[in-house]
Amino acid sequence: MMGAPRRSPPAADPSRGHDAHRSPAPLSVAGRAEGDLSVVGLTKRFGSTLALDEVTLAVEAGTFLVLLGPSGSGKTTFLRGLAGIEKLDSGTIHVGGRLVARGPHGLPPEQRDLAMVFQDYALWRNLTVRRNLQYALVRRHLSSAEVARACAEALERVALTALADRYPSQLSGGEQQRVALARALVARPRMLLFDEPLSHLDADLRERLRIEISTTARESGATCIYITHDQREAFALADRIGVLHHGKLLQLGRPEEIHDRPVSPFVAAFSGIAGALRVAVNSAPHQDGRVTFRLAGPGAELSGRWCGDAPPRSDRATAMIRPSAVHIEEPGAGRIAATVLDTAFRGEGYDHVVALADGTSFIGVPSDRRWERNRNVGLVFDPRGCLLYERDLRNDATGGWESDAKAMRTG
Repeated sequence: MMGAPRRSPPAADPSRGHDAHRSPAPLSVAGRAEGDLSVVGLTKRFGSTLALDEVTLAVEAGTFLVLLGPSGSGKTTFLRGLAGIEKLDSGTIHVGGRLVARGPHGLPPEQRDLAMVFQDYALWRNLTVRRNLQYALVRRHLSSAEVARACAEALERVALTALADRYPSQLSGGEQQRVALARALVARPRMLLFDEPLSHLDADLRERLRIEISTTARESGATCIYITHDQREAFALADRIGVLHHGKLLQLGRPEEIHDRPVSPFVAAFSGIAGALRVAVNSAPHQDGRVTFRLAGPGAELSGRWCGDAPPRSDRATAMIRPSAVHIEEPGAGRIAATVLDTAFRGEGYDHVVALADGTSFIGVPSDRRWERNRNVGLVFDPRGCLLYERDLRNDATGGWESDAKAMRTG
């Protein structure tokens, strides 16, 4: 059952005159689905734009999967394809071992045993909170007592029992989002889909609702697919993270895998870097992946981790530096000379922008003390947060990481 109405609900009572989806022809099953959700070769074009490029993944039951990527990466198209809102060009979708879509043919949303929490809530404005939840159960053919009990349980779960008779216009943004979550949960679907549900909320409320979504969704036992462009939100929520870019799934793994061994400069940039350096590799990677490299400007020798699939073909490389790998110290021997360009208090410490003599800057460098602007300092780099790649990888199918990373750091 689809636990949410369409994105633009009519003003009239939806329980009257609601058009049913016409059932498609039966789908034939070929092959066996792995996991609770199995997606194979999903492809979607909008004119000349390839929104999804043969995306394949499998998700085990009860997993909280976060799909991370910039605007235009294909996240929303993927989610709408899963929900049955968007017709796909090719590929298959299995939910719980049942084929729900093959190419452009598929079951309607209400027959996919899923619910969706939209970015803009998509609540029925002319219905009370309780009736919004009741509508999600219309097709379940439950008794009045069963509907009342299910709605009461869902409202209690999100702490909205006292607001059951209010209309959406009488609620705050956070309360409306919790109603949307309760409505998705009330029918106990197999799968919950989240379309950037926290992007319109302020930082404090976003953090509190993130925790509510994480705990409530996991308590429900549903498999969750959550999309966001916020890497902090992704790492805080996910059991597994998939990184999308230009319609391609670049990497899928545990948060620790995405952070510690990103497969490309783009994945490294989008999962959080302070800056990048053009460097020369001094030696082939050791068995543990460690390499030594030198900076072109200062000429200093540093250590990092080789993240390429094969040994470097030349000494040219790009070092992607995590913010936590840059330590600001007093100037001195063995430290890279730099200047503090900016400093910002973040409550539990300070973030800094520091620049090397050649103009290379590192943004968001943390420290527990304040280093004043224009102060000359020395930088020490932690090898664990220095990730090295072939320099020409920036021009492959994952290209554009430099501009995307800059936009993230300055936006």
